[in-house]
Amino acid sequence: MKQFMAMLKKNGNEHRPPTKLLNLAGQLCQELQSSSPSLEKLVEAMMGCKNKRYFLTDIHVVRACVSVYIHKGQHDAACSVLECCKAEEKEELVQLWHEIHYRRVMEKQQTDFLTPVQKFRCRKRNPPPISLCPEGLKNRNYSEEVRQQLYRFAAEVTAHPNKKQRERLAQDMNLQPIQVYNWFANYRRRQKS
Repeated sequence: MKQFMAMLKKNGNEHRPPTKLLNLAGQLCQELQSSSPSLEKLVEAMMGCKNKRYFLTDIHVVRACVSVYIHKGQHDAACSVLECCKAEEKEELVQLWHEIHYRRVMEKQQTDFLTPVQKFRCRKRNPPPISLCPEGLKNRNYSEEVRQQLYRFAAEVTAHPNKKQRERLAQDMNLQPIQVYNWFANYRRRQKS
């Protein structure tokens, strides 16, 4: 830790940190416990630099920063770290993004856990930024054409298709039979309410 701080001070804020310093930062972030005062000092030192963007290319540094900010209740700071980081592990970054928002909701509701439905609603209300999902979030909805075919079948034939009918529909629409089964179950549920 002392070696890192000395190297950081020697490097100054003006130029890109040497690879050795960046690697040491990642290694320290990986080794220190998430709520330790040492990790807080390390994060504070890195995030206080003008060239902090270089440190935010390492997933261990990003994870440490987010962990420290969540522990301090600084959710906006944790989000801004994720928005400007350049780490390659996009799936993990998206997961961290969701974790920040889960913690925010848990603190607001004064609870220790969220149900799957609460987590789903939280993810819907707080989608990750484009910087974390350049290809966008996966759309789990069917195309308009597929939905129209399913609605037409439900209205004109039956809302309770048998196994053969589901398999034929799945084949016609390039879906899995379980997807067709679930769509009709949800359709019937929606009709009741």
